[in-house]
Amino acid sequence: MFDRSERGDRAVLLCPTPMQRSQRAEQPDRIAEFRELVTTAGAEIFDVITSTRQTVDSKYYIGSGKAEELAEAVKIHEADVVVVDAALSPIQERNLEALVKARVLDRRTLILDIFAQRARSYEGQLQVELAQLKHMSTRLVRGWTHLERQKGGIGMRGPGETQLETDRRLLNARVKSLNAKLDKVMRQREQGRKQRKKSGTKMMALVGYTNAGKSTLFNLITDAEVYAKDQLFATLDPTVRQFTAIQGSQAVISDTVGFVRDLPHELVAAFRATLQEALDADVLLHVIDDSNPEHRDHMNEVYKVLGELEIDDVPVIEVFNKIDQSGAKPAWQPGEAGSPDRVWVSAHKNLGIDLLLKAIEERLHRTHVALSFVLPMNQAKLRAQFYQLDAIRDESFDDLGQWQLEVELPIEKWRQLAKGDDEGAHFVSELLNENDIAINENPQNW
Repeated sequence: MFDRSERGDRAVLLCPTPMQRSQRAEQPDRIAEFRELVTTAGAEIFDVITSTRQTVDSKYYIGSGKAEELAEAVKIHEADVVVVDAALSPIQERNLEALVKARVLDRRTLILDIFAQRARSYEGQLQVELAQLKHMSTRLVRGWTHLERQKGGIGMRGPGETQLETDRRLLNARVKSLNAKLDKVMRQREQGRKQRKKSGTKMMALVGYTNAGKSTLFNLITDAEVYAKDQLFATLDPTVRQFTAIQGSQAVISDTVGFVRDLPHELVAAFRATLQEALDADVLLHVIDDSNPEHRDHMNEVYKVLGELEIDDVPVIEVFNKIDQSGAKPAWQPGEAGSPDRVWVSAHKNLGIDLLLKAIEERLHRTHVALSFVLPMNQAKLRAQFYQLDAIRDESFDDLGQWQLEVELPIEKWRQLAKGDDEGAHFVSELLNENDIAINENPQNW
């Protein structure tokens, strides 16, 4: 076997045509996206080899003639690495490496490498390493020259333990350790989510294809300072901030990792903890690059991953971003029951954001209840609770000096206030009964 280069900065790309004829039209866009992925990983592209073969070769993935062409390109450009826009089997990867005399990476390994570069938080680094190790476990098939049987000494002759077996044992031990650490992080996140649920705080999550402008929009509506740049996977680690743009609503919003075509299953599984914020959200903001002609395909990829994570029953607002580039006008299209609202905005130019906030407020308030009632003077403690929750929308006094209130709260919080033995709980309980609101109904089924 050849010695693997550690530079990995001179690249030749191999872009096979998708097997389905109906997908051939996607090829130019797919190649452009793949080039951007490779550039994002830090490699310099010297050549792009395309293949139109419609059957997968068990030895090289591509035909032998195209494989020889690839080897010649690697030799001419003195490339260190060949990056293939496909998921290669360990044997195909090893055979190509032996032929082209350079390291071969497939699409999954490339994306894992980018995520490894971008992970900054402790949780993100754990998730990336776990995904890489799980992927590597399928590659421990004599891919390295040191994986030879250990030699025994006098009185110790026999099969012994191969280096391959040693590596696999150490890898499995590390995977077990990472899973234990991630479980601890997940429990800590779960405590925070339960506390927010208990307080009646609404949760929103930004999802979308990578480079759709999620972080720019997140910064705009939360005054956060999340890193945002026009590149793939500009941000990786999840960020949660209070959402105060809508007066009177207790809410938090999280920015999640961007999706991409053929997102590796190892990453989908490893980042389940991160995407748990989306799983528990009351509303998903699906950010879409309206200026990208392939944005419909990108939307399908996002919904595909959400379906794999079983996050397909959360209410959605589709945010068509970058209208300053697409030429669309700011607009809000409310959705029917079960269908998403649609809003056209430009986070970069601050266009249509007022419509987005109205859409969010309207969507959140579908699960809120506003009640008008007279509160006796002996319920000053309950009135203070309403103020503490920022729930009073209007207040005046009647002739008897009693408070006339209009209060808006999530249904879960109303039911929470109705439980207890104090006078305030009894008052809220009677108020809910008068308005035909069940007190003990499970909020998740409401």
